[in-house]
Amino acid sequence: MYQVVRKLFFTDCRCAEDASKTYDDLFAKLDTNKDGKVDVSELKAGLAAMGINSGKDAAQEIMSSGDEDKDDGLDFIEFSNYLKEHEKKLRLTFKSLDKNDDGQIDLMEIQQSLADLGLNISKEEAQKILQSIDVDGTMTLDWNEWREHFLFNPATDLQEIIRFWKHSTVLDIGDSLSIPDEFTEEEKTTGMWWKQLSAGAMAGAVSRTGTAPLDRMKVFMQVHSSKSNQISLVGGFKQMLKEGGLMSLWRGNGINVLKIAPETAIKFMAYEQFKKLLSSEPGKVKTHERFMAGSLAGATAQTVIYPMEVMKTRLTLRKTGQYSGMFDCAKKILKREGVKAFYKGYIPNLIGIIPYAGIDLAVYESLKNLWLSRYAKDSANPGVVVLLGCGTLSSTCGQLASYPLALIRTRMQAQASLEGSEQLPMNLMVKKILKNEGFFGLYRGILPNFMKVIPAVSISYVVYEHMRSELGIQK
Repeated sequence: MYQVVRKLFFTDCRCAEDASKTYDDLFAKLDTNKDGKVDVSELKAGLAAMGINSGKDAAQEIMSSGDEDKDDGLDFIEFSNYLKEHEKKLRLTFKSLDKNDDGQIDLMEIQQSLADLGLNISKEEAQKILQSIDVDGTMTLDWNEWREHFLFNPATDLQEIIRFWKHSTVLDIGDSLSIPDEFTEEEKTTGMWWKQLSAGAMAGAVSRTGTAPLDRMKVFMQVHSSKSNQISLVGGFKQMLKEGGLMSLWRGNGINVLKIAPETAIKFMAYEQFKKLLSSEPGKVKTHERFMAGSLAGATAQTVIYPMEVMKTRLTLRKTGQYSGMFDCAKKILKREGVKAFYKGYIPNLIGIIPYAGIDLAVYESLKNLWLSRYAKDSANPGVVVLLGCGTLSSTCGQLASYPLALIRTRMQAQASLEGSEQLPMNLMVKKILKNEGFFGLYRGILPNFMKVIPAVSISYVVYEHMRSELGIQK
């Protein structure tokens, strides 16, 4: 089949007439109903019939890119224009990978190119990627193999081709402890990075708003639930609805959404600086250096926006009429408790970044390697479901490890606003919880926390992809 397809599309030397003839033959094969247009269903069926391995949504994306008059079909001019432009981009990508300019891409060049993007992969992982494209078994890729593999794949540059295995933090599960996203030099110079951050921030805002009632229940149970005062999920919601009505379920959501933008921006800028300081080789960041830079960037962002975290907890737990809004809350805290109150729970919050980020990264890398070793026979692309699964599971494991520290932080943030509550430092609070409630007392509220993970991830992913499309970020 490879030889048939190769003869049909690709020759090592083509003049304009040859190219036009090739596109003409291909168009005729795809236009099965002979109406002079190729629609999505014809494109899907035709590519499958010719044994061309394209992505799940490739036909729709090719159609969206090439359909200039938006009539849901590609005529011959649109079809050939799309292929010409796409080949140009693929040629540039091939040249950027071909470091020694010998017309072949080998294992070391794939590893090097990914390392330049801050993605350090093993020789075995690079081999899997190479094997998924290499047709003739030489363990090198020539231009024809490269073009054949990606001609009907909407990926247009190296960053897009390997993007699927980059650990993205766009999956917002309501906690702000994750390591920031990586961006290539090209993304930074073209301004694409701020579009990606904006898309992520919008996804986080919608996701947090959608899961705010469960987040409020988590905080409510962390602070008020105990052995003597067992709060069930249903009972907790009944209490909230009785006390403040339906809208009370969204208390604290405004500031929770508001802090996304400054935190994301500070974390990104700090991460870039820490990477430069900590990397042993300029332009290359090893996994442990990335972890250290990410943790320090997270700590920097949390230090700056932490007063908003305290206000979020107070506003989430407030009774009807207690505060008229964010500014009233800040004013009352400042007046009654002083500036120090805005940093209550800061230490356990800061300590929590390390187990969360470390376990999140380690679990993600393990799951990725497991998938690649078992299933990457035809392609290194795992698909959306696998990626979302890996990201969700790794974030959840990180949360599980750091949850007791999150609970301590929330109680310390809230204790001054609770009548008759002792003002305990971190170590005494841990002792008190263990003594009165046992080890599982450190996991109060974990049920609503886990319940919001899947809807939060789903909402943030859908909104992120929609925002990427609206902002013109090519997939």
